[in-house]
Amino acid sequence: GGMIEAGSVHRTQIAGSPVAQFRVTDGKAAVDVKYTGILPDLFREGQGAVMLGKLLPDGTFRASEVLAKHDETYMPRDVADALKKSGMWHPEDGAPPPAATWNTLEPSAPSRKS
Repeated sequence: GGMIEAGSVHRTQIAGSPVAQFRVTDGKAAVDVKYTGILPDLFREGQGAVMLGKLLPDGTFRASEVLAKHDETYMPRDVADALKKSGMWHPEDGAPPPAATWNTLEPSAPSRKS
């Protein structure tokens, strides 16, 4: 998942089915995504989204499901669990780090707050 790049969304129809192509970025790298189906109502350029699917040999991600993030504080449970397990986020220290930093984070020492 990541942010939908502004200006990257292109919608068409193939055999009567809606098809969307767009780019998702984490602030460092971007991936082209192709999805056949109706996008969620909250799907917008510049907003967060999570895609489920398969990375193809040509580097395109073929999404089987697209989930739009609810707001800037929403984080899927598996992402939150992975950040906690890796030591990159301790909930008792506050909000999770922004998605754009996930590729550059260094594990931190466990919180010492009491």
